[in-house]
Amino acid sequence: MATVQQPAAHTVRRGVQPLRAGQGTSFIWRKLHSLLGIVPIGAFLLEHLLSNFEALKGPAAYGAQVKFLNSLPLVRVLEWVFIFLPILYHAGYGVYIWLRGKSNVVYYPWAGNWMYVAQRYTGLIAFVYILQHVIRQRFMGISLPENPYAAFAKVQHELANPWILAFYVIAMIAICWHFAYGVWLFAAKWGITPGVTARKRFGYVCAVLGVVLAVGGLASIWAFVGGKYPNAPENVPVSSLTVPANAGGVSI
Repeated sequence: MATVQQPAAHTVRRGVQPLRAGQGTSFIWRKLHSLLGIVPIGAFLLEHLLSNFEALKGPAAYGAQVKFLNSLPLVRVLEWVFIFLPILYHAGYGVYIWLRGKSNVVYYPWAGNWMYVAQRYTGLIAFVYILQHVIRQRFMGISLPENPYAAFAKVQHELANPWILAFYVIAMIAICWHFAYGVWLFAAKWGITPGVTARKRFGYVCAVLGVVLAVGGLASIWAFVGGKYPNAPENVPVSSLTVPANAGGVSI
């Protein structure tokens, strides 16, 4: 007796779902990865951008900010616990997610796929930038914790190389984009913005946040190369940090 054969089911390839949750034990690691991207890494990014903004006031103000940060209690412990280790985990697990994920931007070029790809590549750019920046500024050349007022000149000398300057500009934009979209993902994944409408509206907020941070970061870079403070001294003279006694001023 002849039987009716069911037509073979067509396999439909789906695009990457940006809000895809982890399964099994990976759920915890993904949640931790998402959380660390906001606190403490995101908080550190905001602080770092604000600190760099002091460069617009000149070498003395920038050096004073570097000195203040390095004078915080247990600053080296804080660096490792709240900066270095979280960044290493966030970057490492981010690469792991990237290698396990798949994007179909060729077949399904919808926003979620493009955002997925952009988030991964900007994250990679951010990690490379942070790694080289920490090595060059912290562990190479003059030691800034002991010579904070040499910070402006050290950065200025580094940015004198046009290739490094171009990389800094690209990295600054990539980092701000990565963080802004990361905030949007965090709000969606943690249930802060339930529903399509809430996510869409918050997307505009995050877009503005990314633009504001990028403009501020690029302005800080301009402070070193814009020509207002050319050839900053290797170490800001003490005389420039205080106001003469007969002027009735106080030390900066």
